[in-house]
Amino acid sequence: MVKQPDIDIIIPNYNKAKYLNQCLDSILSQTYKNWKIYLVDDNSHDDSAKIFKKYENIDNINFFLLKENKGPAFCRNYAIDKSSSEFVAFMDSDDFWPKDKLKKQINEMLKNDYNFTFTDYNFFLNDNEGKVKTVKMPLFLDYKNFILKSSMSTSSIIISRNSLGNVRFKDVDQEDYLFKCDLLKKGETAFNSKDTFVYYRINKNNRSANKLKNLVSLWQINKIHNQLNFFTNLKSLFFISINSLKKYGWK
Repeated sequence: MVKQPDIDIIIPNYNKAKYLNQCLDSILSQTYKNWKIYLVDDNSHDDSAKIFKKYENIDNINFFLLKENKGPAFCRNYAIDKSSSEFVAFMDSDDFWPKDKLKKQINEMLKNDYNFTFTDYNFFLNDNEGKVKTVKMPLFLDYKNFILKSSMSTSSIIISRNSLGNVRFKDVDQEDYLFKCDLLKKGETAFNSKDTFVYYRINKNNRSANKLKNLVSLWQINKIHNQLNFFTNLKSLFFISINSLKKYGWK
C-alpha cells in the first residue's frame, strides 16, 4: 500500500480562544491521520495560551507564541517556513472541518494529479452554527475568473509545496486574496474538491463595519499588485460585490 502523503496545517491565531477547541478537535478527529499542525499565536491577550496547554503534549501539534503582534501574513509565512511536508493546508482558528475533509480532498488530489484544491463551504454568522448556508463553488478557479469571484475559503485550501514555491502572504489588508492571486498568476489552476466542505465563521460585526474598507483594499491590491487597469479593476470589484451579495445578502 502506498503511503499517504503528510499534510502540514497552517493556523494563525489572534484572540480566538473561544473557538480554538472546536478548531483543533476537528483536526484531531480527522479520519486522515498523516498531518501536523503549525499554529502561530500572534501575541493573543485572551485565554488562547490556556487552550494550547491542553494540546501541548500531542506530538504532531506545534505551537509558536509570538512576543509581539505581527499580523496574519507574518504568522502564516512563519508557519510555512517552519513546515516541510509535501502538501500544505490552511485553517483559520475560528473555522472547523468535517471529519472526512482531509481524506476526501487529498485522495481526490492524488487520483487526479491536482496540485491545488479548495472546497465548498458552509458559512454561519458569529456563534449561530445551527443556521448554516452552503456556498457551492465553481468546478475550478484560474486567475481570470478568481478576480471576478474572490470567494475561495482559505480554510478549504490544500496545495502541493512544489506549487506553493516561494509564494508567501504579503502584509496588506485582504492578504489572503492577494496570496491566492499570486498563486493563480503563476499559471496554477485550483480545482474544487466537490465531495467535502468546510465550516466558515463570519464575524457579522466586523463584516458590516469593514465593507467599504474591504473594497478600497481590493482596489489597491488590484491596482498595485495585480496591475489591473482602471476598467478591469472596476469590473473585478463590481463582480466581487455582486457575488458577495448573492452569497451573504446585506449581512
